[in-house]
Amino acid sequence: MPDRIRSAYTAEMAAARDAADGTARWAHLERAHILSQPYPWPHTRNHIAMLILALRQRDRREALGQVVRIIVAAPGSALGRYPEGNTGRTRAGLRTPMPMPADLARLTGTR
Repeated sequence: MPDRIRSAYTAEMAAARDAADGTARWAHLERAHILSQPYPWPHTRNHIAMLILALRQRDRREALGQVVRIIVAAPGSALGRYPEGNTGRTRAGLRTPMPMPADLARLTGTR
């Protein structure tokens, strides 16, 4: 993971941890997910954080979806089989590409 992306990923994960409410935590975790997708360990780590948040919120559907994503995150990253811009949430769909926020697109050098 290039330093500029690692720095942004780390900042988003820290912001998620320190956020005052669940909505803000999810927003930061989603941004961290977009940054982490090409990298097996950070991608998996992000889904673990999403699982923990889903469990804390007692969101069974999201928690189950995150368990599935934890299983496929590292292989998907390693094989380059991940949907660009996907936020990583269960409602997003496992293979659904999504528009990438402009600042993250600039940072990652994508569209």
